[in-house]
Amino acid sequence: MSAAFRAAVESRDLEAMRDALHPDVVFNSPAVHTPYEGREKTMALLSEVVEVFEDFSYSDELQGEDTHGLVFKARVGDKQLQGWDYLKLDDEGLVTELTVMVRPLSGLMALAQAMMERLRTP
Repeated sequence: MSAAFRAAVESRDLEAMRDALHPDVVFNSPAVHTPYEGREKTMALLSEVVEVFEDFSYSDELQGEDTHGLVFKARVGDKQLQGWDYLKLDDEGLVTELTVMVRPLSGLMALAQAMMERLRTP
């Protein structure tokens, strides 16, 4: 159920986020073409994203049979952004696919730059 993922993200609880992801989850980044495959790679990114996003909050949720859309607002530095976490779930409610979309372009660029800097740093 997406409620577990949403609660984990809102509380910035990395362990709970990890538990909400299927071991073979596919993460589609808003800035990188090639998907990241697997829980470990996805968590490596999400653990950085929770540090980069400021004033993060979900503002709406759309629900389908095995899909959920979580609309969010956040800030990266002085750039405000809006986004959408599109989740596909398995029968047990684990996230099998996470696609993140971000707008406007200036917010996406600020996010991509901040993530590049964090991922480059050993």
